[in-house]
Parts: sequence; structure tokens; C-alpha cells
Amino acid sequence: MEGDEEAAPFDRNHRAVAYQRSKGISATMPFGTRRDANAIGYEWANHSLYPTTLDVAQQRVLIGGNNPQWCTQPYSASLLNISAMSYGALSDRAILALSAGAKLGNFSHNTGEGALSDFHKEGGADLVWNIGTAYFGCGRFGSGGVRVFDPEMFADNSQHAKMIEIKLSQGAKPAHGGMLPKEKISPSIAKARNLEYPVQEDCHSPASHNAFSNPSELCHFIQELRRLSNGKPVGIKLCLGQPHEFCDLVRAFLETGVHPDFITVDGSEGGTGAAPPEFSNSVGTPLAEALSFIHAVLVGVGLRDPLDKAQSKVTVICSGKILTGFSMYKHFALGADVCNAARAFLFSLGCIQALKCNTNTCPTGITTQNPELSWGLVSFAARHIAERPFLATRNLTIFRDTFA
Repeated sequence: MEGDEEAAPFDRNHRAVAYQRSKGISATMPFGTRRDANAIGYEWANHSLYPTTLDVAQQRVLIGGNNPQWCTQPYSASLLNISAMSYGALSDRAILALSAGAKLGNFSHNTGEGALSDFHKEGGADLVWNIGTAYFGCGRFGSGGVRVFDPEMFADNSQHAKMIEIKLSQGAKPAHGGMLPKEKISPSIAKARNLEYPVQEDCHSPASHNAFSNPSELCHFIQELRRLSNGKPVGIKLCLGQPHEFCDLVRAFLETGVHPDFITVDGSEGGTGAAPPEFSNSVGTPLAEALSFIHAVLVGVGLRDPLDKAQSKVTVICSGKILTGFSMYKHFALGADVCNAARAFLFSLGCIQALKCNTNTCPTGITTQNPELSWGLVSFAARHIAERPFLATRNLTIFRDTFA
């Protein structure tokens, strides 16, 4: 038997909240909290004596709107969106359900590094295209079999995205690149990633980009992607490692006069379909510490306004075990403007936390390429995806006066 607060990485209480809200069921509880309010690490929010009701429809964040000199197509983002999960790590039906649900719910869907697939496009969501170190969907093989960035391919595919995100690292496996087991690579995945089929080995992404090698070159790459995408918001995603390296990057923003429209901060508690345990367990900075540090640095150099985030030049997005309204509020208080969630949306799809993501045998059909397991997802799952952020953000209203 499993206790309510025993399982990891998400306990039964949190999974139940995701299931209930995804189905439009009120997630209430009787008889008071079961948590020890005197325990070390207990978290809470202080409420206002004069709470107000906020219009959820108005709670959106304009990304790139304060950078009109280069961002001519700013994006109005929801407070909660689908975080990066690649086609390949997830099944085609799961990608289609997520995209269709995001369209119904009017929030964005991050593609992950596995390229913009036909299933992302078919679902019709506002897509955030994640550009990883292997340049899937925007790269060609150069000399020595190394994949290099292809401007023409990028410009063609960028028309399907609302924003562009350059992935420097991810929380689940920082400094590792990415890896997709060969057993999961189907013909359609090979097509999306420009791989030869059938594949003979696992698909490994390099640990770092070859389109740039230092902070200044990264700034120029950001500007190049803005030009090629006709002025769409361009940002970076990272899991905080060496603090001085991030400060070095911010110094380059100031010296070049070029900075990203947004920074996605991924906590080391983030999940993935497959990663070495050393990386998942012991590399990278947890979200709360990373977020407060990055926000403080950006405030210190004048790229963020500590009193009015809407006036900030750089929007901060965070991801890492976001699931409830309280988890969103906590990270807003630490400096985030927008939250992304991945595994919370997998629960919406029907994930039972079987921990089979890396085996191609996921019993719910979400992280497998076996069509016999994944065929039934879209018929109901898109509606569950659409419900999730509405019910989570609705619960923020009790906190927002205190935050202000």
C-alpha cells in the first residue's frame, strides 16, 4: 500500500490533484491539513485581510513587448504552459494531445529539443521551438558528420513557432545534451530529427552548441535567430551551474547591447525520459535557489524591474516540479513571471508514474512509440490538458494581494 506522501518524485496527494483538476473535478480535502506545520521545510503563504478577485482572462505576460527595437512579434503568454518534452521521449499521440489541449486552453506548448514535428503542428498550439545542441529541424550534417546550424531550414520552420528557445542545458541532465534510445526512434521521429532510418544506435545530442562558443557569440546568435524568424521573441533555457558563468553571460548582454527576450530557468529537480542517475540526482542547482539568484542578477544590471515585472526587458520563465497554484505562487515570489510544467501535464494525460519512460513500454502510451499502447490517448486527453492550467491559475487569486 502507498501512503499519501510516500511516492517519488510526485506523491499520491499531488498526483490526485492533477488527475482531479484535469477532469474538472473539484480537488478539495476534508478535516484540515495532514502536514506537520512545525516541521523543518514547511512552506506557506501569508494571506491578505482584504483579498480581491482577479480576472483570470487578464493574467497574461507579454514576452518581448519591452524590446520593440528587435522583437516585432511579441507573444502574450499564459501564467502556466507546457514545458519542454520532445517528440521521441513522448509518443506521437501524446504530442498531439498536448498540442491540441494547449490550443483549447490558450496556452503554449514547448517542443523540447526533438524538433517541430507534424504532430505539434496538427494540434494547433502556440509552439515554443526549443533549439538544442543537435539542431534538430534546423541543422544539416557538415564535415566529419557533425550537425551544424542551417539558417534556411531554421527560417522555414520558425514560421510555425510563436517563440524560439535556445537550450543551453536542462535540469534533468545539465551539461549532458540529450539522449533518445534507438528502440524509441520510429520512421516519423527520424524524419522530424533528420536522421537516417533505420537507426543503428542511440541518438545522442552534443553537450554544447557549435554555433557559438562564448557569451558574445551567443548574443550574436540570438540576434541572428531574431532576424531569421522575422522578429519573434528569442530566449535561452538553462539549469544554473557555475554562478560566475551566468554573470559572465549577463556582462555580455550589457557589452553587446543584445539580450534575450526571456530566460527559462530549469531546476535540477526537472524530469526527463532518460538520463544517467548521476546527472539527475547530483548535477545542477535546484529551482528555488537558481531562480532567486538569476532574478537578482538581472535586477542588479537593470534588465528587470523588481517593483513592476511588466516593465522588465527580460521575462523569466521557470520550470521544475510545478503542479499546484501554491507552487506557482512560490516561484512568482522568487522572481518568475511565467511557469512551465511537464510532468503535471503527463498526469493530465493519464500518467501513473510507472517509471518506464526510458524503456519504450510505458503502460499508458505516453512515453512509448508502440502504437498498440498509445492509440487511445487523444480522444479524451486533450480536454484534460486544457482544464489543467485554468484550475491551477484560478487558485492563485487567494495569494496575489499578499505578493503585491
